Order: sequence, then C-alpha cells, then structure tokens
Amino acid sequence: MDLFEHKMQQRMKSEAPLAARMRPRTLEEFYGQEEIVGPGKLLRRAIEADRLFSSIIVWGPPGTGKTTLAMVIANLTKSHFETLSAVLAGKAELRQVIDKALERRRLYQHRTILFIDEVHRWNKAQQDALLPHVENGTITLIGATTENPYFEVIGALVSRSRVFQLRPLEDDDVRHILESALSDPERGYGTREIQIDEEAIEHLIRVAGGDARNALNALELAVESTPADERETIHISLEVAQESIQRRAVLYDKDGDAHYDTISAFIKSVRGSDPDAALYWLAKMLYAGEDPRFILRRLIILAGEDIGLGDPLGLVVASAAAQAFDYIGLPEGIYPIVEATLYLSTAPKSNSAGAYFKAFQLIEQAGITAVPQHLQDNNRDAKALGHGKGYKYPHENPDHFLPQQYLPRPLLGTYFYQPSDQGYEAQVAQRLERWRTAQRQALGITSSELLPDLSEENIKNIKSKHKASGKASG
Repeated sequence: MDLFEHKMQQRMKSEAPLAARMRPRTLEEFYGQEEIVGPGKLLRRAIEADRLFSSIIVWGPPGTGKTTLAMVIANLTKSHFETLSAVLAGKAELRQVIDKALERRRLYQHRTILFIDEVHRWNKAQQDALLPHVENGTITLIGATTENPYFEVIGALVSRSRVFQLRPLEDDDVRHILESALSDPERGYGTREIQIDEEAIEHLIRVAGGDARNALNALELAVESTPADERETIHISLEVAQESIQRRAVLYDKDGDAHYDTISAFIKSVRGSDPDAALYWLAKMLYAGEDPRFILRRLIILAGEDIGLGDPLGLVVASAAAQAFDYIGLPEGIYPIVEATLYLSTAPKSNSAGAYFKAFQLIEQAGITAVPQHLQDNNRDAKALGHGKGYKYPHENPDHFLPQQYLPRPLLGTYFYQPSDQGYEAQVAQRLERWRTAQRQALGITSSELLPDLSEENIKNIKSKHKASGKASG
C-alpha cells in the first residue's frame, strides 16, 4: 500500500457514515444479543478462544448486529478473513476465494473464514458450489441473512452450520449505542457540544424498532443538519428527531399510562367485536414502536379467555400469527398480526374457560379430596390395593361415552363449566347436556349445582395467584 492509498483509506474511514464508524470492534463494545454472545455463552467462548471451527449462519432483521458480529470475529481471529456479498458476487468470485484458501492452507496451514452477507440471495446452484468446501473444512462459513435460513438456504448447508437467531435490540441497548456515539471522541461526536432532549432520544429509540443502524443514521442526520447556536452547542429537540427519522412522535411511554391504556383499549375493542377500533389501537401501538410480540402474546391470551370454545380456531389463528411473525419480522409480519386481530374481533365470543377459576376457588376453600379408586393409576398397585378397579373404558361403547363417576363423591352434581350459546360452543352445550343427564340418571344424582359466577375481584385475585406461582416456578 503506497502513501496515497493509505491517505485515501484514512479519509474514507473518517468520512464513513456514523453507523459504520461506530461499528463495534470487540465483544465488549457489542450491545445486545446477550443470549448468544453474552458472557459464558458458547459462541462468545468460541470467538474469544479463536476456536470457531464449525460454520455458522446468523439470522435476524436489519441492524441487529449480523455484519458487526462477523467484523468482531475478523478482528479477533488469527485465521484469514474474507468477505463476499451475495448481492454482488457469484461463482467466479467464490472460486477465487476457494483457490486462495486452498493455497493458504497448503503453504502456511492457515485457516480461512469466509463471511457471506445476504447469503440467501444466492440461488441453489451457487449455494451448492459452496457446500463441498464447507464440508471438507477448506473454509469456515459465516453466513448472514435477514430471511429464515430453514427456508432460504439449502438444507445441506444449514445442517453443516450452527444457526444463531438475532432479535431486534432492546431499547436499553439502542440507548447505549446512541450514548456511545455522542460521547466517543474518536469515531462519534465526543468532541462536539451536543444537547439532546430526553424526549428526542426516546423518540429515536422507539421508532428505530431495535435497529441500531436506523437509530445511528437518524442521530447523524439530526446532528449534521442542525446548526450550532452562539455557544457552539447543537440542540436536538423532539421536532428535530421527528424530522430526522421521518416519523411523528405519538404519546406512548412503554412503562407509563399511555402504554397500558392503549393495550387495554385494543383488547377491549377485540373483546367487544369492534374490528375498526381494534385496528386503530393496533396501528397506534405499532406506529409508536410497541413490540409486536407483546401484542401477539395478549392476542393469544384473549383467544383463550374471551373467544374460547365459541371458536376454537381463534387460539390456533393467534398462535399461528405469533409463529409467522417470528419467521417474517417487520414490515411484512404486520399481516399475520392484522389477520389475528380481525379474526378474533369478528369471532363468536365465550369466556367459559373461566370455569377453571371456579374449580380453583372450591379447592382453595374446601381443600383437596382423594381420587376415587376406579380413577386411580392401575399400573402400580392394582393387585395389592385395587387401584383402577371398576373403571369402564368409554371407547368400548358405540357412542364413546359411559356415564360413570369422575368427581369425588361429595362433589357429584357440581358443575363448574357452563357452555355459552355462541358459535361452536352451542353444539358443545347440546352434547354436554345429554352426557350430564345420563350421568345423573346412572349415578342417582337427584340435584345438581351449577356454581355461580365468581365476582370480578375474586377472579382477579385467583389469576394474580396463578401469575405469581408461575413466576416462582419459572
């Protein structure tokens, strides 16, 4: 490299976009993805020990650190590091890399790590050309992709690689990245006097949606386009932040009233069968940068709590939407969220699953009674103690039903579940009434008691206990 080329590279480095200048050089500078590269994690140990012998595929949305992770590996490894872009390179470029890797291994016993950005852009023939060299260890592949590799990368290549899925960065991670850019005197704005309002930085974080590059680009535009005042201070207000990221701010604090009030309005609109209101509140949440997975979790809960057996497919649709979003991500992932919202809003409603809390309250108040002998497990003590004796197998009956005792005898005739007359559950109600009538006749039950609905306060208390016990066991 001559003096002129060196100067040109130095100038290009200093003139590079802020996101490129602030790219982490070490794992200590790498924010986010703690479950993959956090202290003690497998990939981090392999990188730090320079023992990355098996190929890896890094999958995640833009701005989550795929290329950055590859560059960190390049900085730490003693292996020769090559880079190809699947958008620009083809078989000819790959062949050149392979030939040099073979020569390097033969002459100097040096390994070669090949980073291929957007590896899913290569067609099957191009990926097939890569396969034998990965398989025989000529190169160690680091493939980066924004698409699901199980769909977009050939199976043989995936099976020879470890797949690591990167998630959108948490808000705290994006905040750390922005603050580092503002304070770094060498690569960021540490030598300049910049005053950024808290509501401005929060807006950049929220709208960036876990994309560090997006946040840094917006910060750079805000700083470079805002003139300094007479004290040489650049003031970044909310209005400047909005212009820089081309998004208006919406009153929405993820830890405040606006967050809880909006998700409450959304759920109540779906429960109340108003798809138009549900879409409005959904749009507000997503526009403000709400985590789509939080919305999907609430829809899954609603499908069990408020749709129930009125339309059993409600839970299937909500769960499928969550899975589809994990495959797709934003922006296209909005479609399964909208589909689930509309389906649940227009589905027949039933909250009969709340019958569980009646049973829970009865156990809490009256204690637990013994399991009837004929219902006990007969695999252990059938001969000695008679466990399971007298049990009748329902499928031996043509109707697959036999009216026998299932509740403890003191509770016979106690009914927790009351089917609604909505949708599919209306059919359930007819079948259940026939079975309950036959059971009362067979067991001589002269009276029946449908436990009254619990008060809203009691249900909340029971649910709170369940949540607390779930966190404790988790």
